[in-house]
Amino acid sequence: MARAAASKTKAKPQSRAQVLSGAVAEVARRLEISSTDLGAILGISQSSASRLMNSIYSLREQQKEWELAALFVRLYRGLHSIVGSNDQFARDWLKSGNAAFGNQLPLAVIRQAAGLVHACDYIDAHRAAS
Repeated sequence: MARAAASKTKAKPQSRAQVLSGAVAEVARRLEISSTDLGAILGISQSSASRLMNSIYSLREQQKEWELAALFVRLYRGLHSIVGSNDQFARDWLKSGNAAFGNQLPLAVIRQAAGLVHACDYIDAHRAAS
């Protein structure tokens, strides 16, 4: 009897889409990225990005938004390890001109898919060097 009651209270495992969507929303919150910027980064509308940040929208597998979302989380994880888990330093990096990106703000660069890939490569290279 106790086993039956325990199985009813078990949380349903999250889908891959829920996990990645939640991770993206958390990264956006930590980096103080607006839904407008997040939409541009992921290639989705601002309203979809807003719903994503409010757990109403889940990313779709097999779509470009899925690939860009995985890269966005990868960028954060790499940056997070470089700045010693300091989200303020990560925010400052995103919003400061960088010679590696033609003195553009990394936040502006990652709004394009090629820029997001380049920023990930840049972060990965700096992680490997340290």
